[in-house]
Amino acid sequence: MSNLKEVLPASEFLKKNLGISSIPVEAYLNYGYALLTIAGSDKDVSEAELNWLLNHQRMAGAPDEVIEKYKTFDYKKADLEQLLSKITVDVPTWSKSRSLLYHAVQMARADQNYSTEEQQAVTKAAKLLKVEDDTALALNRLIETEEAVTALRKALLQTDVLA
Repeated sequence: MSNLKEVLPASEFLKKNLGISSIPVEAYLNYGYALLTIAGSDKDVSEAELNWLLNHQRMAGAPDEVIEKYKTFDYKKADLEQLLSKITVDVPTWSKSRSLLYHAVQMARADQNYSTEEQQAVTKAAKLLKVEDDTALALNRLIETEEAVTALRKALLQTDVLA
């Protein structure tokens, strides 16, 4: 594997959406591991959840060797707090905590089953990251709104029609 401390240029996706211009390999690795740990808190990472992670991290520019490691990571034995401490980027104003919670909820909802255990893990992660309850709730509502907008777009463009 590449040197974990190696810093890579960020993907266009990260530059456009988060303002991040570079990211260490270690941050890519542990960001994905943290997401797996949260989504797997119900004792299972579904195929839809794993596919969401793999696709998201490819879009974010994670190296292939990092993406392969996600497939074999033992999230059931992971220490979320330890993983979180290893996630850094080049933008001091980037909110790791809010970004991670946002993506954790998206991943956990990818299988259309945002379980009570997953919701509790997101709440635990929010507390570890010192994200206030109202902000965590707002991130959840943002994702619900984005899902509704996607459904509306599909209906308007006639890619999703009533049966």
